[in-house]
Formats: sequence, structure tokens, C-alpha cells
Amino acid sequence: MEIKNVSIIGLGALGILYGNHLAKQMPKENIRIIADEERIKRYQRESVYCNDERCDFEYMTPEQLCEPADLIIFTVKYSGLRKAIEAVRNHVGVDTIILSALNGISSEGLIAQEYGRDKVLYCVAQGMDAVKEGNKLTYNNMGILCVGEREPHYISPKVTRLGEFFNKVKLPYELDNNMMKRQWGKFMLNVGVNQTVAVYESNYGQVQKQGQARDTMISAMREVIALSEFESVHLTEEDLNYWLQVLSTLNPDRKPSMRQDLEARRHSEVELFSGTVLALGEKYCFSTPVNQELYQKIITIEEHF
Repeated sequence: MEIKNVSIIGLGALGILYGNHLAKQMPKENIRIIADEERIKRYQRESVYCNDERCDFEYMTPEQLCEPADLIIFTVKYSGLRKAIEAVRNHVGVDTIILSALNGISSEGLIAQEYGRDKVLYCVAQGMDAVKEGNKLTYNNMGILCVGEREPHYISPKVTRLGEFFNKVKLPYELDNNMMKRQWGKFMLNVGVNQTVAVYESNYGQVQKQGQARDTMISAMREVIALSEFESVHLTEEDLNYWLQVLSTLNPDRKPSMRQDLEARRHSEVELFSGTVLALGEKYCFSTPVNQELYQKIITIEEHF
């Protein structure tokens, strides 16, 4: 079954990036942005821009009835995930494929609890250097979407179908037959990069070069490697080096989402990163002092908002 209709929920950096790209490759009416009425009015009043180009999106409220989507992409913040899961209900059909481009290692499970594991493919968005300020997104590198089944060493018909769609719409992607390891690797990178850049009030450039910030980042990532053993994921130093190479491709003047959030005095996804590390450390009686320190510093910053 060919993918023709796509619904996206969440107009943050990734929502704008993927929505704008798909809107140029598909009929306008086949891309729906799901948002509440108040947000839609704001988007229409102020417009949404991607690399200084106005985005021409079709908007739908969660209450509107519509033909089910062949593909739903979640690009909300983790704090808005549960509300978003309910908001897409009218877009979910028998053959709908669901992707979550959220950070962390838990969103797919929450979506699957509501709509069934058979509809959810695992996904990691990596390599993009997008920065969103207000209603404007800028990026140099849109990165890739890595997708696959939860079960390793298996490329299902759903995954193949999605790959064919991405080829058609010229969206950079990679099919991965070990998505749990890929997802944990991206989690490891976020735990290190997002939190370190936020605490050091810097940018990618600071952690791309040798120094205290980079040492802190790598130490936080190694705590994730240790915890991955308890979860039978088995990250290694080779995986760490792979993700450091991904980091090296990013624009040094750009900043990750957590740094952007704290600059804008928004509460961050710290619970998704070091919060998860600390919970796993407690579960397995394993000490995670670097993430403990990063967690405390970020919480202290947020207490002054």
C-alpha cells in the first residue's frame, strides 16, 4: 500500500523541517499539520518560516474528521506527548504507520500502548543542526531519519514501504536492523551533548574541540554505555566514537534543543535525559555521578525561571 497521506503533530524544529520538505514533494492537501485551534490561529497570523521561506501548511484540529493517514510523524516535545497521542486519534487507520522523532528511549512504547505495536516503527532523527527561534527555523544540515522494527535483524514490509516513500519524496533516511542500539546511541549522544552545552552555556563548537566541556560530555555518555549493559543493548566505545563523528558534522555555531530551551527560559527535557539515566542507575544500583551533577545544575537553572 503506497503512502499518500502524511500527518505531522508538533511544529517545533523537526516538525517544520520535515513538514516543509514534504510539502514541496507532495500535493499540499496530502500533508496535514495537527494542532489545536489556538495554535492554528497563531500559525496563520504570524506564519511559519523555514530558512526564511514561508511554509504553506494545511492545518487540522484534533476534532476534525478526515481520511486516515498512511503515515503519522510525532515531532512534539516529550512533555506534550500524551496529549499528542490523543490528538492524532482521528488520523489513525488500520494500515497507518507511526513514527516518533522524539528524543529519548520511551516514546514508541507509550504510543504503542494506545495504538498497538504493529503500527509503530522505531525512529531516530540524527545529524540535523536546526535552530528554531520564535516562528522561524534555520538549518544547514537536515540530517537523516533512521527507521526500523523494534526486533533486530528484521526488515519488515512496513519498513520497506516506508523506505520506498522516502525515496519518492527525496527525504534522507537509513533503514536500520538494530534500532534499539541506534536509539540508545542517540540517547547517549543527547545525554552528553544537550546537557553539557546547556550547562556550559555554549554551542556545538565547544564540545567538538578538546577541553573540559568535551570531557564532561564524554563522561556522561560513558555512564549510558555502562547502563546499556543492564538493558541488554550493549553499547561500546565504538558506538561512542560513531556518535562523536556525527557530532563533528554539525555546525559549530549551532546549539542543541536544551540550550535553546534554557536560553528562552523554557523548561527543558532534562527528565528525558539525565532524569532517565538517574532512574536507571537507581534501578540497577549503579552510580552515575556526572549525570547527577548535570541534572542538578539544569534543575537549578530552571528554578530561576
